[in-house]
Amino acid sequence: MRKNKEGPIEFPNDKNNNLNPKHMKYRNPIFTTGFIISILLFINAGRAQTRGKDILWYDKPAKSWMAEALPIGNGYMGAMIYGLVEEEHIQFNEESLWTGGKGEWDEYKGGNREQAYKYLPKIRQLLDEGDFKGAHELANRELTGIIKSVKGEHIWEGFGAFQTFGDLYVKAAHGDEIKDYRRDLNISDAMASVKYKVHNVEYKREYFASYPKRVLVFRFQNNSFNGTDYEIRLESIHRNVTISFENDQLVMAGKLENNGMEFESRILIDSDGSEISFSNGKLHVKSAKTLTLYLTAATDYQNVYPNYKGRDYKKLNHKTIASIDPKKYSEIYKEHQKDYSALYSRVYINLGEQGNNHKSTLERLKAYSDGAKDPSLEALYFQYGRYLMISSSRPGSLPANLQGKWNNLTAPAWASDYHANINIQMIYWPAEITNLSECAEPLMDYIDKLREPGRKSAKDFFNARGWIVNTANNIFGYNAPGWEFPWGFFPGGAAWYGRHIWDHYEYTGDIEFLRKIGYPIMKESALFWLDYLTEDENGFLISSPSYSPEHGGISTGAYMDIQIAWDIFTNCIKASELLGEDELFKNELIIAKNKLLPLQIGNWGQLQEWKEDVDNPNSKHRHVSHLYALYPGDQIMPLETPDLAKAAKITLDARGDDGTGWSIAWKINFWARLFDGNHAYKLLRRAMKWIVTEEEIYDEGVGGVYSNFLSGHPPFQLDGNMGTTAGIAEMLLQTHTNQIHILPALPDAWANGEIMGLKARGGFEVDIEWTAGKLKKIIIKSVKGGECRLRYNDKEIHISSKAGEIIRLNGELDII
Repeated sequence: MRKNKEGPIEFPNDKNNNLNPKHMKYRNPIFTTGFIISILLFINAGRAQTRGKDILWYDKPAKSWMAEALPIGNGYMGAMIYGLVEEEHIQFNEESLWTGGKGEWDEYKGGNREQAYKYLPKIRQLLDEGDFKGAHELANRELTGIIKSVKGEHIWEGFGAFQTFGDLYVKAAHGDEIKDYRRDLNISDAMASVKYKVHNVEYKREYFASYPKRVLVFRFQNNSFNGTDYEIRLESIHRNVTISFENDQLVMAGKLENNGMEFESRILIDSDGSEISFSNGKLHVKSAKTLTLYLTAATDYQNVYPNYKGRDYKKLNHKTIASIDPKKYSEIYKEHQKDYSALYSRVYINLGEQGNNHKSTLERLKAYSDGAKDPSLEALYFQYGRYLMISSSRPGSLPANLQGKWNNLTAPAWASDYHANINIQMIYWPAEITNLSECAEPLMDYIDKLREPGRKSAKDFFNARGWIVNTANNIFGYNAPGWEFPWGFFPGGAAWYGRHIWDHYEYTGDIEFLRKIGYPIMKESALFWLDYLTEDENGFLISSPSYSPEHGGISTGAYMDIQIAWDIFTNCIKASELLGEDELFKNELIIAKNKLLPLQIGNWGQLQEWKEDVDNPNSKHRHVSHLYALYPGDQIMPLETPDLAKAAKITLDARGDDGTGWSIAWKINFWARLFDGNHAYKLLRRAMKWIVTEEEIYDEGVGGVYSNFLSGHPPFQLDGNMGTTAGIAEMLLQTHTNQIHILPALPDAWANGEIMGLKARGGFEVDIEWTAGKLKKIIIKSVKGGECRLRYNDKEIHISSKAGEIIRLNGELDII
């Protein structure tokens, strides 16, 4: 048993050491070079650190995984902390433990029906003849992904699902007369803790997830004179699992039945206890005042097409544990806190009326749901989204999935997968604007590695160049449509991913990323649309067949397709001009863009969802996909296209303010783009409505938040949190119009406030302060130099800036 004595630590600095992945694969000049940049980041961090801590806290242990347990994560792994007293329960995940893939099927084709494109001409003919029913039946039979039926259930070929890894239990041998209980999550420092007393003996626990060390850390302490006995055990839902104890490490090793994926977790045990023993799968520690557990986990998954296997996971785990000196717990935590704070502390937000933290988070949430004003709770929710982003998406990891890196089931809702018809994109909406560009890198890597299987899908289903993804993706390159339409058909996913590629460039100014990675991805997705679009009877380019995501039947032109094609064409044209390459291809895109079916206003003033004017004014469907052009796109803007903006508003009014968690979040962003801050704020309050009971978690009309601030689809999905965080930022700053638009949708409820460190396109960081609903001052930090165009209300100014320059302006946009 290793004893825990404190001592100095040498921080690893090898840029090629994957146990300390502080470098970025794609060098971002904004964050990785230059003394000026270091100074700007130091200033931001210093400001935020003087503002106090952002904390969620509760006076009772958690009973529900989904609604009450508190999440921690380091990008690679996640854990949910219950804070139970007699026996702590920590459920944990490793990002790549999935069923599905090639190992699940004898003959694996990635879900693709080879030469399915042969049915396209007939489907299009039926649509042209007005036989929509026949066209749908043929598409639903011949263009879906391969499935098999097992006991009456449809199973996608090799799709699988994200898996829970295991459950750790730590039992303390003390009485049950508990007092002074407190459980909290400090999102400023990424540390969860539990404190309580038993017979005047104080017990304290700390939990954090270290990205530099690739471990989850759990420390149990007490001030009993003789210490406390602890019992530690691991459990797994999976069958082929063994648990052993070797070299002070509790080891769980196994193999998934479904696909043979091999996995292992290791827990390094460190204690000052007098004795340790292992029997019947349980570890017993005697008379310990301090017990510290360092957990790491890995699988043999490797994101390399087509086999997705080959990582030496045992070697990785051994190397990870070998890097841990348990005598240096304090230094390991300080390293973690420094790494995390470098990201989190970039943004500070104050929406007024601070100081309600003397009440528990649940008390505040209940009061808020009953109508109480609590701007600081709204600010906390904003920062919670950033915390979840940092915790679930770091360079070198897989991107966050529908539930980030947290899942306690073998068959989670929607497989806890990567849904590309809104959900994965929404998860990453706040990454750039809230100054977490590094956290978007896993998405860029993932998109890049989807291209090769995506080319096969484009060829098999549409005989087209380029690459596609459809509605649902997994970690094994599955890009085929789902097994049923309309929800399963969405080849626009890849081009939507292209919006994130372009945003990453616009916010960071990383021209090398655009040249080497971003533009090739975008170009290939544009190639697909050049091949797939067909001319209608009036010579306009349309998407046929197409389905508006998850809403309505087959069409000769669902407008989301047209808008996404417009978006990828537009941004590819800009990229081509910036890079000075592909002149002929650029001209081809310009011609095609000009032939796209124009957006149309329907018979009741709405923005049409389909080429056919068939929108139902009574529909309350959660998807409002045809407003992509409003957000996240920029084809519809109130000042530039007022008629289309008005039609979008009519559509939103008709759809109403209810919906699932992510649907409400999307509407916040829509209303912000329409400059209606009060309506956006109304929806924010709806998004933060407390979901009271477990029975409500599958009620589609009960979107809101659980006691632990996780957003309910329901059930829990990360996109609701992230979309709302993005929406709050969009209310305070918009830069998609080639301007830095200050306070474009400030609601009356936020009369006084400030926000520091938001990012603007063009390489700027922005601090804003306002009083009595009016701008007081702005500080612009120009990271890369260039023209800065500012707008507030109806006033516009242009400022030429130098790299590293800090520009201060008053509420009248006068430089001070």
